[in-house]
Amino acid sequence: MALHLISWNCHGFRSHSEDIKDLVNKYQPVCMALQETLLSPAIEAKIKNYNIIRKDNLQNERSVGGVAILYLQNLPSKPVHLNTTLQTVAVQVRIKTLTTVCSIYLPPSQTIQQSELDALVRQLPPPFIILGDWNGHSSFWGSTDSNARGLQIEKLMSDQNLCLLNDSSHTFFHLPTRTFHTLDLALCSPSLVAKWNFNVDNNLYNSDHFPLILTLSSNDVILPKRPSRFIFDKANWQLFQELAELATEMIQLADINDAVNAVTECIIKAAEASIPKSSGKLKRIGKPWWNEKCAEAKKAQRKAWDRFRRYPTTDNFILFKQAKAIARRIRRQSQRHSFESYVNSIRSRISSKVLWEKVRKMLGSYSGQTISVLNSDGQVISDAKAIADTLGKAFAAVSSEESYPRNFVNLKKQEEMKTISFTSFPEEAYNADFTFQEFQNSLNESHPSSPGPDGIHYHLLKKLNDRYLNIILSLFNRIWNEQVYPVTWGKAFIVPILKVGKDPQEPTNYRPIALTSCLSKLMEKMVNKRLVYILEKKGLLSKFQSGFRYGRGTQDNVLQLETAIREAFITKKHLVSVLFDMEKAYDRSWRYGILKDMYNMGFRGKLPIFIKNFLQTRTFQVRVGDILSEEFIQKEGVPQGSALSVVLFVIKINGIIHQLPPYVHGSLFVDDFQIYCASTDMSFIERQIQAAIKQITEWADRNGFVLSVSKTSCVHFCRRRGLHPDPEISLNGSVIPVVREAKFLGIIFESRLTFKSHILYLKRKCNNALNLLKILSSRTWGGDCSSLLKIHKSLVLSKLDYCSAIYGSAAKSVIKSLDTIHHQGLRLASGAFRTSPVQSLYVITGEQSLQLRRERQSVKYYYKIKSNRRHPLYDRAMNPIFGSLFAIKPSYIPSFGHRIRTLLSYHNIENPNMMTREEPPPPWRELKIATIDDFNDLPKHDTPHFVYLQLFYCHRQCYKDFKTAFTDGSRIGDHVGSAAILPNLTKSEKLHKYCSVFTSEIYAIFMVLNKIRFLQNKKWIIYTDSKSCIEALQNASRLSHPLVLKSFSLYLNLLEQGFNVLFCWIPGHVGIVGNETADRVAKSANAIMYPFVPVEDISKVLTSKFHTSWQNLWDAQTNNKLRSIQNSVKGLKPCNFNRKTSVKLVRLRVGHTYFTHRHLLYSEPAPVCSTCNVVISVRHILTECAKYNNLGLRWFSKADPNLTDLLGDPPHPFLCVFIADIGFINVI
Repeated sequence: MALHLISWNCHGFRSHSEDIKDLVNKYQPVCMALQETLLSPAIEAKIKNYNIIRKDNLQNERSVGGVAILYLQNLPSKPVHLNTTLQTVAVQVRIKTLTTVCSIYLPPSQTIQQSELDALVRQLPPPFIILGDWNGHSSFWGSTDSNARGLQIEKLMSDQNLCLLNDSSHTFFHLPTRTFHTLDLALCSPSLVAKWNFNVDNNLYNSDHFPLILTLSSNDVILPKRPSRFIFDKANWQLFQELAELATEMIQLADINDAVNAVTECIIKAAEASIPKSSGKLKRIGKPWWNEKCAEAKKAQRKAWDRFRRYPTTDNFILFKQAKAIARRIRRQSQRHSFESYVNSIRSRISSKVLWEKVRKMLGSYSGQTISVLNSDGQVISDAKAIADTLGKAFAAVSSEESYPRNFVNLKKQEEMKTISFTSFPEEAYNADFTFQEFQNSLNESHPSSPGPDGIHYHLLKKLNDRYLNIILSLFNRIWNEQVYPVTWGKAFIVPILKVGKDPQEPTNYRPIALTSCLSKLMEKMVNKRLVYILEKKGLLSKFQSGFRYGRGTQDNVLQLETAIREAFITKKHLVSVLFDMEKAYDRSWRYGILKDMYNMGFRGKLPIFIKNFLQTRTFQVRVGDILSEEFIQKEGVPQGSALSVVLFVIKINGIIHQLPPYVHGSLFVDDFQIYCASTDMSFIERQIQAAIKQITEWADRNGFVLSVSKTSCVHFCRRRGLHPDPEISLNGSVIPVVREAKFLGIIFESRLTFKSHILYLKRKCNNALNLLKILSSRTWGGDCSSLLKIHKSLVLSKLDYCSAIYGSAAKSVIKSLDTIHHQGLRLASGAFRTSPVQSLYVITGEQSLQLRRERQSVKYYYKIKSNRRHPLYDRAMNPIFGSLFAIKPSYIPSFGHRIRTLLSYHNIENPNMMTREEPPPPWRELKIATIDDFNDLPKHDTPHFVYLQLFYCHRQCYKDFKTAFTDGSRIGDHVGSAAILPNLTKSEKLHKYCSVFTSEIYAIFMVLNKIRFLQNKKWIIYTDSKSCIEALQNASRLSHPLVLKSFSLYLNLLEQGFNVLFCWIPGHVGIVGNETADRVAKSANAIMYPFVPVEDISKVLTSKFHTSWQNLWDAQTNNKLRSIQNSVKGLKPCNFNRKTSVKLVRLRVGHTYFTHRHLLYSEPAPVCSTCNVVISVRHILTECAKYNNLGLRWFSKADPNLTDLLGDPPHPFLCVFIADIGFINVI
């Protein structure tokens, strides 16, 4: 493949971006030097697969000139810093050797000093090529005359020993005089003259300069490519399933490594024969707007240009200009129509996946791995293989023994001489063989990810049938039982990703992203589930560790700190918090220490032995494009990209929280560690925290962790009057800096806890996110309201919702500033006019105010805490302290528990007892229930009752040895009841009014299971008319309803006791006696024996309660125009209109249009109807104005139609025709 360099004066990057793409597609240049880019710093410029370095030039805030270089991402390169006032940029790229490419633009009107040019050349690392628009004339490069600039360039070439690559070809077309000149030059070092061939493209590409094309004379340069990947969208899955014939003999080979390789090779061969692969080459940059008209116009323009070049007459020149103008108009029309069509396709009917694919394309968020030249110990490294090796050495060094402190290395050697024996007699239950259900669940939960060195993708595994999956499961169980970890699974490809804002030339500034075997990751997922189950079941992890634990999150740690600060403020105390940072914590995790901690936790047998083998001998290769480094060993640390890694790290870091003295508290989110202490005496705080830091550093020294002094910070929270010195606390002999504010788990805490800084930060983030909505929400075209609201929720509200229960405690004057963000998003999504009342915005879009949203999230989070007695904030939230102090000091914001009590009272929400969270059954247990589906095949709405009765009679004859138990649940108004009918026994209970129908149904099943375990008969069939309950029991998991888990645990206990319990769905209300009795008893239940509410049901209650509060606010809007046609806040159903019509309908419904309310924006008097002499409003125009009575009779069959009939749900079918006839349609 020939390598090209291009230089082109594009005369505007944005206006000629499509021409730039044409050049890129045609030549695929290594570098493209551009002049007169006319860009301002605020404008983003990017071309797919290319990096850009640019220098913009502004004169009087107007873009003039400017230069840029586009250079390939997959080619080793680095920008060159130039100290010059000239419009020039440079970059070094590796083309066999490092070559500097410089883009320069010298304006014709600017005086250039010879010394400036000499200084520029001296700064360019040789060898170099300078490309650009020099605006110099000289016979030396084919001009008919010479000017001062030309003579200056000749002198530069002579003084600096530069060579000219140009031939006599013209590079510039002067439009006014219709003459050709040579202004664009390519100068280079002497060593490059013979290596590059010069040419000029004969197409102007809608500029006035021809592109210069430099072609490398040799074709032996190999560029790094993208790794080849399977194209799953074009896969022949039927053929794959036929070819992927896994056999039992494969996994019975003597060596496990051979067995793993045999399975891997079989799957890969089948995939290669049935699924096409990408070439790895750069794709052409697509033009989705290009059509036949564009092609014909381009062809006509090209033809007119060729005619003019041959016969440069005035007529031919005019024809060329006409053809160029026509082609430009057709391209722009096509671009606009294509973009509008694309945006219009963002409708609520499309799937979320398709929606976000379109959004990502709109944002231009394509990713590419940039390969930078590295600087290692003063040596410049530019070869791709050498770059990969250098990065590999840097990554390996982080996890090597040399990265640890010397004292720890000595301790490490001593400790590792002690053998850890995980042998276990008798065998623990968690060491049982893996079940197919465990395997299937882990495979279903896996998400598409890049494959490891073996090339197997999750897509391939998911397409295998159950027979072949069982063979893979048998292989996993063999690995489990023989306690050998496959060698190939210990290998990884590392993709280096540059850390944000870091120097790309420094090898240590890259983050390693590991790609490991998907087969290994699948087995790791199963092991991880067992490991997590034991950790949680036995309470082996600190309750103050919230990282990657079910039912926990960052909000827990943030709330813990906020609560402590609020309590310190109200009691006039200081609170000092220290936020620690650990250097390379994952990569330096001591593997032997992890195993030792697991041993001390009581783990024995196959599970810890698998983890021991998993941690041993991990190797990796760094992948740069498609080039791999040498193989390196990761000696310590948890492997990147593994499902087990985070949990193993949590086990290792768990001990740090136990080092705190009694008066110091703290929290962990994986490795985000903070401690705090509160007291009225600052010296006491200093002593306590210093003592805690001493114990923490001693623990870190014993476990191989290094606390970063430079990144650790301290915040002094205080509202006491007067001057108070900040604490002096040191870490490893260095004073920890005391800062006014610090970000903790995404929330900015200031010393007075006003959250002003955080709210400003949120506003900036959300304003950027709103830019997409602005693109998609034109008045006349764009996505529909439902889709735009979905984008608003995902991009804006998701940011505002995070920890809103905490930062929402800020003062109203502070928190109110976020409302404008929400309102702007709603206006953009709905198309409502700028003056529309915010309450109308909420109703027309069906979105609550941010205040109600925050309050609902706060109460929901409160109940989540209440349902988990192990939660570290359970006592503080349920029984908040200092209530009397907060009551008499309203200037102090109360703590979370007090705030929630106020909200519960205000919104009239009861505070019931919560059903505690249940632990699921062990993952190694088969989570299946025995069911009978005799009635499932008959559709209830088509089947007569007598058919069901006859079928039930026959069914009972087949199962006459089984005793019957009928269950049912009922909810009527606030009455919720459950009933169970057994032989000679009827049991019923009333549940809390907040419980759902599902809860009543599953509780009835729970009552039966709980009762029959005390009965002598061992064979039972439980009949229920709730399919959802049976499905929930069939799919029981950690996420299931607490009563589902309770019922399932009872069911497993009954099986262990020899019971045979079957579940059977029967249709309700068809005359089956037991079912009818259960229904009647459930409705009349009045004894409350179980007054608990599951957290799942509270969510529905909160929705209803906050909906009522919202409705009350809406009812108070007496003069609101929308309320006259819409009394409920439920909102109006979306109409299947295009964007233009939808926006007009929204504005008419809200009652605010451009014509009726623009005076509010321009400080003008309100418009007055010339016929009726009243202020013009939407109601007046549509229903009252005498001027339009005849048209009203024509389209609505009455002169004064009702506004609700016209704008209600659905709107009148002739509404649009009417407003068009009266001339109102274009001023809405």
